[in-house]
Amino acid sequence: MNALHRATATGTGPAWGTWIKLSTVESTEILAGAGFDFAVVDLEHTLLDLGTVLTHLTVGQALGMRMLVRVPDLTPSLIQRVLDAGADGIVAPHVDDAETAARFVGSARFPPRGVRGSGGTSRAGGWGRVPRADYLAATGLPVGQIESVAAVEDVERIARTEGLGALLLGPADLAIDTAATPGSPELADQAARVRRAAREAGVLVGTAVGASAVNRAHAQDYDFVVCGNDATTLATGSAELIATIRELARHPEHEENVT
Repeated sequence: MNALHRATATGTGPAWGTWIKLSTVESTEILAGAGFDFAVVDLEHTLLDLGTVLTHLTVGQALGMRMLVRVPDLTPSLIQRVLDAGADGIVAPHVDDAETAARFVGSARFPPRGVRGSGGTSRAGGWGRVPRADYLAATGLPVGQIESVAAVEDVERIARTEGLGALLLGPADLAIDTAATPGSPELADQAARVRRAAREAGVLVGTAVGASAVNRAHAQDYDFVVCGNDATTLATGSAELIATIRELARHPEHEENVT
């Protein structure tokens, strides 16, 4: 059973996750303590290095949170190193067609199904303590992002790619590529097509949203939702805090009403 299957096994709704963009490991500790089912360390839109990724994975998994990593591209050597570090899954951006999906899955699978090299003495292999058969069987979950018109047009073939475990809708990039307003009927139809393709292929399907879109995502019957990120949560929370402080400084008589 893979990372997101474990998180959704209770059948109580989608698994809830968030992006990790900050380098400080306290971020992962706080998110795990808050109760997130999983987190995705983001290498696409950050400057994080692999040593930092390893620290996030170690802490998150020790605290019972499933840890995935989004890679910036489909370089096989990078995917191999992230999996050697013990990631529960790999998120690949811009999986625009079935051929790209097949290359991605192949980079995450051992021969004869793929090209990943064996590294049983890595963290994924328990530093050499995990039996070889168990190490070779415990592959991370490949998650392909659907975030372009081309990807939506080929999503039925993408979803049927052997070994692909999940589709992750990328509404922000899809809206840009479609030249549509977020929340528009056109985007809603595209999202429905992605969900339908995943259901028919028997793979998981998720989406990435901001906090304001959580209710809509929950109502659309996704298996998992990536909501917000640690950096923006800190940015908005600190902005709200200082705004409250300044308001109280201007109107100290309101202080007793603020909790």
